[in-house]
Amino acid sequence: MITVTEHGDVAEITLDRHEKRNALDLAHLTQLTASVGKCVSAGSRALVITGAGSTFSAGADLGGVYGDGFRAALYTALGAITSAPIPVLAAVNGPAIGAGTQLAIACDLRIVAPTAKFAVPTARNGLAVDPWTIRRLAALAGGATTRALLLAADTLDAPAALTRGLADRIGSTDDARALAREIASYAPLSLKYSKHAVQALTEPGTWETRLDEEFEQCWASADFTESQLARAENRMPKFVGK
Repeated sequence: MITVTEHGDVAEITLDRHEKRNALDLAHLTQLTASVGKCVSAGSRALVITGAGSTFSAGADLGGVYGDGFRAALYTALGAITSAPIPVLAAVNGPAIGAGTQLAIACDLRIVAPTAKFAVPTARNGLAVDPWTIRRLAALAGGATTRALLLAADTLDAPAALTRGLADRIGSTDDARALAREIASYAPLSLKYSKHAVQALTEPGTWETRLDEEFEQCWASADFTESQLARAENRMPKFVGK
């Protein structure tokens, strides 16, 4: 089951398959993609993705990973997160294995519990992750960490993930929610542009026209005018995304 809750401008998507340690199958990936789209359409300004219980996601449900459509559904879900025009935070409340790590790195920020672990043990299973995942891992954590995860099938605990850049902060799901609320108060157009500009680092050649447009939108926006007025009036700006 995928559940969606709203906390003002922040939406939260929870993977909830206790019996499978929140493993991902075709049906849940399809629900995840739809949920991200609904949150964006509803006007959420930040999104938190987490897992129910003590696991973020145990990865692909190996009972269905070999079936038709699983890989397409996985990469569609990851693409929905990376292309969303709002910041997406992963509250990694426990182990994120395989596709769970892929889901976490698709998010813009990762707040990880002390019990969190990351691993991509494809070499143990005769599987492989796509080039996008490898580029994303390398951009976040460097080539050495990427090789350790993929070639040596290493597992990184929370402190190691933080040291190597795979995690942004160690904290609870509540900490992730608090950060999301803070981010939701920032200028939406600036956040959208910055997110997509960073995204272009791992997907070169696909974003230039859009980035030029989004850059100009920031400088011509009513939010930019509001920031100047708020500064003159010595108050916090109220951004609306226009």
